Amino acid sequence: MMHGNYYTGAKVDRAGPLRPDAGWLAARLESPGARVVPVWREKNFIAVAQNADQPPRMAWLGVAAAAALTDGEAALMLLGERDNIAYFTADLSHIEDPAALPALSHGVFTGLRDVGFLLERSDGALLSYAKGLIHWHERHPFCARCGSPSRARDAGHVRVCVNPACKIAHFPRTDPAVIMLVHRGERCVLAHNRRNPNKMYSTLAGFLEPGESIEEAVAREVLEEVGITIGKVRYHSSQPWPFPGNIMLGFHAEAESTDIVIQESELVEARWFARDEIRDAKRHGLLLSRSESISRRLIEDWMNGRVE
Repeated sequence: MMHGNYYTGAKVDRAGPLRPDAGWLAARLESPGARVVPVWREKNFIAVAQNADQPPRMAWLGVAAAAALTDGEAALMLLGERDNIAYFTADLSHIEDPAALPALSHGVFTGLRDVGFLLERSDGALLSYAKGLIHWHERHPFCARCGSPSRARDAGHVRVCVNPACKIAHFPRTDPAVIMLVHRGERCVLAHNRRNPNKMYSTLAGFLEPGESIEEAVAREVLEEVGITIGKVRYHSSQPWPFPGNIMLGFHAEAESTDIVIQESELVEARWFARDEIRDAKRHGLLLSRSESISRRLIEDWMNGRVE
């Protein structure tokens, strides 16, 4: 493959085995160059541009500045180390107006969807990682087994139930979803999803269900959404998708049937598109999926003949 997907390649050593070591963690927090990339209400911290031509850049805080805005260093969660610099994240969602704080004046909280494709690839991946970790903590303050509060441990990568009779450990959750381009000969199927207000055409996708293989999920979702049966399924690549917390598993799938019957609760429209039509999408008034998405890469790799 030519390159990795957006939001992959953060180039950090996540240091999983060392997270429970309080001494090691304290040393990382005290290291001179340690950085904190905060998240505020699902948005990431982006540097204020000095001029209109400057691309967006990741912004950060020092440990002391970030700790002063939270419940102290205990609220900082380790992302890992990159180029001998320790990176942490912190949730600043309790702050009503970040723009009013001098400590945050060098950046602005921005939706990752709006800038992710413009950031340095490794920085975009790091911000995706931070956003996903904070989202998990925000959604899981209580134990799923007994309902008691849970507390963060191991540098923010575990939550443990405080109930002495339970004490179960919960780990960050990523919801797996399959996403696939269905094709046959010189044509492929694209669909306009009902959740998208823009008339954008994208690949089909859906969540993996319990007791189901990935290949079975691909076949089921295609049949449910457009009524097409498929044969050969080829794995392409995967992409973390922090909107809010998924891992997208990408495939190319060969169609065995061609008649389309859409699932109207999910789709506005689905139809077959010729390869040349997609190649010249702008002239045909065709709006394809976002440039940073794995959906777009599945489409473009098929369009350019990069399917085995």
